[in-house]
Amino acid sequence: MSKLRVHNYSLSLDGFGAGRQQDLQHPLGLSGDRLHHWIFDTAYGRTMVGLGEGTTGIDHQMLLAGDENIGATIMGRNMFTPYRGPWDASAAAIQWRGWWGPMPPYHHDVIVLTHFPRPALHLAGGTTFHFITDGPEAALHAATNAAAGKDIRLGGGAAALRDFLTMGLIDTIHLAMVPLLLGSGERIFDVDWVLAGYRCAASTTGEGATHLHFVRA
Repeated sequence: MSKLRVHNYSLSLDGFGAGRQQDLQHPLGLSGDRLHHWIFDTAYGRTMVGLGEGTTGIDHQMLLAGDENIGATIMGRNMFTPYRGPWDASAAAIQWRGWWGPMPPYHHDVIVLTHFPRPALHLAGGTTFHFITDGPEAALHAATNAAAGKDIRLGGGAAALRDFLTMGLIDTIHLAMVPLLLGSGERIFDVDWVLAGYRCAASTTGEGATHLHFVRA
């Protein structure tokens, strides 16, 4: 049976998963890119951007684990685009193909939560973005069908993670807490994790992040 998993969700010490004021120049909001510096010190991360050798320790292993047995991905609209409102509100919004270029790194179906309908977007490398307007449960149903028995990754952003967590739909959550403060932005601890039924099952210190693993109690 497919599980819904969160992996390598980077978080600041003060609980922010992204900075404020996301736009074209700041995909992760102001200073939000600093949350991911630990990734690009690893061999996994450096391979993604075509750089040389990186570390192969705990951080690297955590990144690899996040790709194991994943057959589909769910993300919120803010993770897919900086544009808001109806897709046809501007030419830039309707022509947007995501942050990842003509060949996104997913290579499977990606379910995007949105309030506004849009036809599926087929890109190179086997990635198809499907736009779901009926909420988290409908997105999870679509992703489960697409995953064909494999697990599903919930990528973010913070609002999507809060919604799925509040509904108790996530099976496992891995947060990578990095040693910096953002001061403001998008939080994921603004909901009651205990009431939602989650507990911290393990904590591991890596080279650039502390890895916190949560499961449903």
